[in-house]
Amino acid sequence: MNKIKIFLICVFLPIIAISQSENEDKSFELSKNLEIFSAVYRTLQTTYVDEIQPGDLIKTAIDAMLAKLDPYTNFFPESDMEDVKMQLLGKYGGIGAVIHQKGDKVYISEPYEGLPAYEAGLRAGDVILEINGMKAEGKTTNQVTEILRGQSGTDLSIKVERDGKEFEVKFKRGEIKFPNVPYYGVVRNNTGYIKLNEFTQDAGNQVANAFRELKSRNNIGSLIIDLRGNGGGLLNEAVNIVNIFVDKGQMIVATKGKLKERDQNFKTQMQPLDVNIPIVVLVDNYSASASEIVAGSLQDIDRAVIMGQRTFGKGLVQNVIPLLYNTQMKVTVSKYYIPSGRCIQAIDYSHRNKEGKAEKIPDSLRTAFKTKGGRTVYDGFGIEPDVNIEPKWASNIAIAIITKYLAFDFATEFVKTHPAKPAFVSDFKITDEIYQNFITFLKDKDYSYKTDTEREIENLKREAEEEKYDKSTIDAIELLQQKIKEDKADDLIKFQKDIKNILLSEIIVRYYNQKGRIEALLSEDDEVQQAVDLLHNTEKYKKILQGKK
Repeated sequence: MNKIKIFLICVFLPIIAISQSENEDKSFELSKNLEIFSAVYRTLQTTYVDEIQPGDLIKTAIDAMLAKLDPYTNFFPESDMEDVKMQLLGKYGGIGAVIHQKGDKVYISEPYEGLPAYEAGLRAGDVILEINGMKAEGKTTNQVTEILRGQSGTDLSIKVERDGKEFEVKFKRGEIKFPNVPYYGVVRNNTGYIKLNEFTQDAGNQVANAFRELKSRNNIGSLIIDLRGNGGGLLNEAVNIVNIFVDKGQMIVATKGKLKERDQNFKTQMQPLDVNIPIVVLVDNYSASASEIVAGSLQDIDRAVIMGQRTFGKGLVQNVIPLLYNTQMKVTVSKYYIPSGRCIQAIDYSHRNKEGKAEKIPDSLRTAFKTKGGRTVYDGFGIEPDVNIEPKWASNIAIAIITKYLAFDFATEFVKTHPAKPAFVSDFKITDEIYQNFITFLKDKDYSYKTDTEREIENLKREAEEEKYDKSTIDAIELLQQKIKEDKADDLIKFQKDIKNILLSEIIVRYYNQKGRIEALLSEDDEVQQAVDLLHNTEKYKKILQGKK
């Protein structure tokens, strides 16, 4: 026994010594570099030719350091606490309105129903002239937003212009919290629909309440959960939402990081509301983080069919850690793993190319996993839908009409001459007459845009001239340019359906606010309609979950 003890001591003592040595080396490196940084800062403070701003300089240094890690690890000075509240809790102090800039003016784009700006009488199309006596003209939307935000309950005076008249509105800032579920209702064939925008506090309860109401009032037979564009949020709320549809005790997500004692397994804690109702989850390239936990775990346990486009691929978990002087830091502390055992993180931030850019995990390093029913799924690149739908890209003319705020301006004028609210959202349509009025409205407006084809032909012409091709070749290129210009003149007709939907969105929100906008566009949403079709094709739905073609 003594010989064995001596042998073990001889084997493990060097290992322990090496480990201690490595830790000491790391501690020394940390202390050394902190001293160097401090010396650099003190030298700048005492000898630099101009005055330096200590807070700005340190913040720049911290941001540069964190940029070497991942985009989710961030430092927040005390002045950014409203942004932290918005990220974590989905709330902040402000007026509750979207604004936009056009030229030198800043406009109210959309006041949210029930929030201070709306209750004070501000409406879409109002021009912001002054805020607490400070002129808004010439300021950017970010600058105006910073002025509008502030502690809930503080006074605010805004001078606006509407229909050529100026007036002042006085009210108090409020605590602005947007609902996680902005809309739920019934679409075609008695299918329930829940739109989930965020995963802030109480998201699970809001989804559960929406589902209960859809079942009790409408007796729905199937459900669509729309996670498109949802960038995620709180991990526990994702678990709570999955819990609505799966049995108690099911493992949903595990987190694993550097500190093993902080690794966690998250299981469903409550009795579910419905473990049998057919579900389709809609996702896209902007569905991330908590959205991917919901979609991925429901896929891994074969509880729902995922439709749409591959998700973003964020498998990292952040904690907010309080620091000195009311500062905070959001730090990536672990990766998460869904029931099959896979991590869907798409970008490896620990390895970078020669240019210093983090790259996506290559296909050769992806690993296959199995769902509960034996279907093959993969890690390393987000959630791949069970049913892929090609994304529908906006036309160039539609983008121009949106970004130049022409549909917005038309809607502002339209509601002035049509102030009566339609009895129901479904009663309002963009008729051919309204559309023709919009075309007339555009006649003296700039909605010019360049297509990719035009840019390519411009490059071709420039290269042909540089290479001194003869005039007949240049003339042929110019003839092609003219032909494309003539074809573009018909874009208002070719893309009429898309532009009508843009107009519908801008006008209906003036009458029925945000819920009305979502409801009005559901019948025009091809992906929602495809989800309904699948849910009512029971045989096809079951085959997908069984991994059969």
